[in-house]
Formats: sequence, C-alpha cells, structure tokens
Amino acid sequence: MGKPYRPKDHYFQKAKQEGLRARSAFKVDEILKRFPGSVKKGAAVLDLGAAPGGFLQILADAVGMNGRVIGVDIAAIRPFSQKWVTTAVLDVLADDFDAKLAALYDGPYDAVISDMAPKTSGIKGTDEARSLRLAGKALEVAATRGRPGATFVAKVFMGGDFEAFRDEVRNHFEEVKIVRPEATRGASMEVYVVGLRRRAPAPAAT
Repeated sequence: MGKPYRPKDHYFQKAKQEGLRARSAFKVDEILKRFPGSVKKGAAVLDLGAAPGGFLQILADAVGMNGRVIGVDIAAIRPFSQKWVTTAVLDVLADDFDAKLAALYDGPYDAVISDMAPKTSGIKGTDEARSLRLAGKALEVAATRGRPGATFVAKVFMGGDFEAFRDEVRNHFEEVKIVRPEATRGASMEVYVVGLRRRAPAPAAT
C-alpha cells in the first residue's frame, strides 16, 4: 500500500516556505539536478501542462535572463515578472495547437518538458491511455521542435502501453531514463520519462 495522500505534507509546506507555486516544483528541480546540463543557461524551454507555474519557476531560474521559457496549459497561469517567461492558455490536443505554439515562439527548443496529466476517471486503463496520449503529443512536439541534443521530460502513468512509449522515446533520444522523484505522492502511479540528447533527424531521401 502506498502512503495516504496528505495535502499538507512536507513538500507542500516546503513549497509554501520557499514561495513556490506548487509542490511539483521539487520534481523538476530533482530531475534537473540528476541530469546536469539537461537545461542550460540561455536555453529555450517549453513547459506543457504548466499551471499553476511551479515548474516554470524552476525553469526560469535554470535558463536565466538570456533564456526563454514558454509555459502552456488549458488553465490560465498567473503572469510572471520575469520577461523571459511567456505563458498562454492552449489545448495541446486541439487541431490548431501547433500553429498557436509557433506563434508564441517559432525557434527550436533545447528542452520540452511535460507535466500534463488527464483528469482521472478512476478507471485504471482509461487513465493510463489518456496519460500516454498527452505524453505522446509532448514527444511529437519534442521530435519536431526540439533541436539535436535537446532534452525531453514527460510525466506518464505506469501501465498499459508504457513500454511502447518508452521505446518510441528511445527512437528519438540517445539515452532514456525513468525517474520517480522524491516529491511524488506515495500512492501515485506517475513516473517521468527522461530523454537525453535528441538524435539528429535522418536526412531526407533524395
């Protein structure tokens, strides 16, 4: 049995003390520390499922004022004072998502990070499939908009077609790691799939 969910747990209190918008900030902070160089100063980073902005706070510090962080979610995100952080309300599964994302920032990304999760139904197989659909969209963005050498991080619920998704990440990245950050709640099925060093796309056949 996992630990019971305690809304006012250690990480909740720590986030409050440190002025972080969400306890989830500690998850991305741990991932960046475990893989030094995965997000560098001056990098352009996309944060999918960014509300309320906990990941964005960590990423904004990681890239610094010469970097660029784009955060999108279906929920509005309270604006940031840092000028290098841009937020927008976008639905990643909408037909016009790619065009709207390009309008925000049309350059390549050095990292694509997704903390997206579906509204859970309580039906294990359904929730796993919805989670993988969101992670698959994040991987599609990383594969099309990530520069060679880029980093990919996506939250996924374990189970279902998880292995197939991990294999797909391996097709695009030189190294793939599975991370369950310490701040993850005890009963949660979530893990983060980390893709390191995006492979350069194969040249088109002539």
